[in-house]
Amino acid sequence: MTDSTIPTARLGDGGPEVGVQGLGCMGMSFAYGPTDADASRATLERALELGVTLYDTADAYGAGENERFLAPFVKAHRDEVVIATKFALSIPPDDPTKRIIRNDEPYIRQAVEASLRRLDVDVIDLYYMHRRDVNVPIEETVAVMADLVREGKVKHLGLSEVTGDELRAAQAVHPIAAVQSEWSLFSRDIEAGVVPAARELGAALVAYSPLGRGFLTGSFADAERDLTAGDFRRQQPRFTGDNAAANAALLAPVRTVAEAHGATPGQIALAWAQQRAQVHGLPVIPIPGTRKPTRVEENTGATRIVLTQDELSLLEPIAGRVAGDRYADMTFTSAGRE
Repeated sequence: MTDSTIPTARLGDGGPEVGVQGLGCMGMSFAYGPTDADASRATLERALELGVTLYDTADAYGAGENERFLAPFVKAHRDEVVIATKFALSIPPDDPTKRIIRNDEPYIRQAVEASLRRLDVDVIDLYYMHRRDVNVPIEETVAVMADLVREGKVKHLGLSEVTGDELRAAQAVHPIAAVQSEWSLFSRDIEAGVVPAARELGAALVAYSPLGRGFLTGSFADAERDLTAGDFRRQQPRFTGDNAAANAALLAPVRTVAEAHGATPGQIALAWAQQRAQVHGLPVIPIPGTRKPTRVEENTGATRIVLTQDELSLLEPIAGRVAGDRYADMTFTSAGRE
C-alpha cells in the first residue's frame, strides 16, 4: 500500500470494511466497447495499491466472462479484497442478447455454484440480487440467499435496484449489508425512498454509475456519434439525440467547480457522490468503472476533495434538469416500482 490510500467504511452492520470507493469491473469484459486485458489487470492492481478493496462484478457481465477475468486477481489477493457478484439476469440459450429476470430458488442455487466456479473461490463475500422479479416474493428470494450464508457459500447479502419497502421486507428475513443503485449528479431518484430506508436499517449504499457512465467526465457528448457500435450507452435515452445535447449543457457548473479545485469534472462528480454519506447519514461507496490505472488514480483522488456548501448548491439543480431516463425500460429499476 502507498501513503495515499483512501479511507474505509463498513458495509452494513457487521459487514466487511472496505475502501470508501470501490471498482466497477463490468467494462473490463463487457458493454463499453473494445477492451484491453493487460491494461485492465494493471488497473486492478493499481486500485488495490490505492486502498480500493471492493471489486464489483456479476454473472451477467459477458455471460460470466468478467467473473473468470477477475479470478486470478482475486486468488492472488484473497485476504485483501472483497469480491461482490450478482445473480438474477438469466440468458436464454436460444437468444444470448436477451435477459430474463429470475429470483426463484433453483435458479439462485444454480447461479451461485456457477459464480463460485468462475471466480475460483470458496465463498462469495457479497452476493447481490441483481434485479427484482416481482412475481417472486422478495422474502422468499432473501430466504434462499440466507440459506447460502448458513451453508458457507456467501458471507453477506446485497440487493440491487430495490425500493425502500422491498428493502424493509428483505431486512426482516436477513440483514442486508448493501443496496446497490445508480446514484450520481444525473440520477437521484433513490433519495426519495431507498436512501432513507437504507439509513434506517443500517445498510450501506453502493452507488453504481457515479460518473453517469462517463458522461459526467465529458469523455463523450453523444453516444451515437462518439462511441463504438457495440457500446451499451448507445441504447440509453439520455445519451443520444436531443437529450444528449441538453444534458451536455448541464456540465457547465461541474466544470466551474472543477476549475476551483484544480480537479477534473469526473473528480467533482465523485466527490459529490462521496459526500452523500454526510448529507444522508449512511455509508456510501461509489464504484466507478474504469480500465486504466491512471483513471483509478484520478478517481481515488476525489476522496480527498471536500465540496463547500456553495459548491453543493451550485450542483444541486442538475439532476432535476436531466433529459431522458437512465434506461429505455425503467420497470426493472426501483424508480419504476416506487
